[in-house]
Amino acid sequence: MLTRPKREFPTLLFKWRGSALSRIWPLLLLTFALSVALTWAHDQFDLVWMELSTAPFTILGIALSIFLGFRNNACYQRWWEGRILWGRLVNVSRSYSRQVLTLVGGDDPEVRVFQRALVYRMIAYVHALRLHLREQPRWEELGMFLAAAERQAIADERSKPTALLHLMGQRHRSALDRGWIDVFHLPILEESLTEITTIQGACERIKNTPVPLSYTELTHRIVALYVLFLPLGMLGSIDNLAPLAVMIIAFAFLGLDAVGSQIENPFEEDPNDLPLSQLSRMIENDLRTVLGEKDLRPDVTPNRGILL
Repeated sequence: MLTRPKREFPTLLFKWRGSALSRIWPLLLLTFALSVALTWAHDQFDLVWMELSTAPFTILGIALSIFLGFRNNACYQRWWEGRILWGRLVNVSRSYSRQVLTLVGGDDPEVRVFQRALVYRMIAYVHALRLHLREQPRWEELGMFLAAAERQAIADERSKPTALLHLMGQRHRSALDRGWIDVFHLPILEESLTEITTIQGACERIKNTPVPLSYTELTHRIVALYVLFLPLGMLGSIDNLAPLAVMIIAFAFLGLDAVGSQIENPFEEDPNDLPLSQLSRMIENDLRTVLGEKDLRPDVTPNRGILL
C-alpha cells in the first residue's frame, strides 16, 4: 500500500511509483504521437474529411465517465471490505489470545507451555492466511511458530490456514479432557475460531470472485477506442492544440481505468494493495508481547513509499 506523504501538495503531483501514470504512460504516449501525426497531416494536406463532430465524443465521454465510476466504486468496495476483514482478524486474534491466557488454567506446569503453543498457532495462522491469499508457498515462514510434527501434519493440506484451525480445535478438546478448560468456557474459544473461519471465507470470496472479465474487457476496449479516435474530434475545433487536449483527456480516462484494475484484488503485492505483511507482523508482535516476550521481530516499514 502506498504511504501518504506528509505534504500532500504539491508532492503528490510528482509521485510516480504506484501511480496510475506509471501504468498507462505507453498508451498515453501512443495517443499523443497519433494526435501529433494526425494534426500534422490535417494541416499539411488539408484533410477536412478527417474531421469528426465533437458531439459523439461528448455524449460517449459522459457515459464512459459514469461507467468507469461504477466500476471503480465496485473495485474500491472490494478493497475496503478486505481491509475491514483484516481489521476484524486483528481484533479476533487479540481476543483469542486473551481468552487462552485467562480461560485456560490449572496447577499443572504444562499449562503455561500449552497457552504459549496456542497463541503461537494463532500467529502461525495469520501468516498462513497471508501466504494463502497471496499464493506464496513459503510455508517455511511458519517454522518459528509451529513444532516440526505440526508442520508435517499440514504439509499436504490444500488449505494450510484451515488445517491450522483444525489443529487448534483439537488442542481445545485436549485441554478440556485434561481439565484445563471449563466446559462453559470451551464455546467461547470455539466461537473465536468460528469467527476466524468466517473472515477467511470472506477473504477467499473476494480473491476468487473478481469483477466479471467481460465487464473489465468492455471498459478497457471502450476507453482505448475513445482515446485513439479522440484526435479526429479535435482537429476541426482547436487545430494545433489537439495533441495537448487529447493527452489531458486520455490521461483522465486511462487513469480512471487503471485505478480500478489496481485495487480489484486487494490481497496481491501491487503498490495499492493491502499491507498484509505489515498487518501480519503487527499481530505477531502484539500476541508475543501478551506472552511477555521481548525479542520481537522489527515491524514492517515502507520501502520507497510502499508498505507491503
